[in-house]
Amino acid sequence: MILHVVTAAEWNAHPDRPYAPASLAEEGFVHCSPDEATTLAVVNAFYRKAERPLLALVLDEERLTARLEFEAAAPTPPPGVADDVLFPHLFGPVDRDAVARVTEVVWDGEGRAVGFTALS
Repeated sequence: MILHVVTAAEWNAHPDRPYAPASLAEEGFVHCSPDEATTLAVVNAFYRKAERPLLALVLDEERLTARLEFEAAAPTPPPGVADDVLFPHLFGPVDRDAVARVTEVVWDGEGRAVGFTALS
């Protein structure tokens, strides 16, 4: 299982279509993380001021139809993530039936992401 971070508004905008974030058009792939700890580091580095609620989609790699590759972070991984961690990049939209669970990011009193709570 891999994870992808998205605002609830963006995820719920077009429930009848595969999910295609802006990064797919801009960079050619959907950014994902290999595990929960890495996802929390990504959220704390890049999403602390994002619209909330903020979700983490748990994706079943076997049910994705687009090409998935694990690649090094460029230029460097976020703070708290080792240099040798590879990030999953999905070269196509996220198939909604590949979403095994939807979780919501849990924040502490100082605005740091500290965990996830299951929504589905």
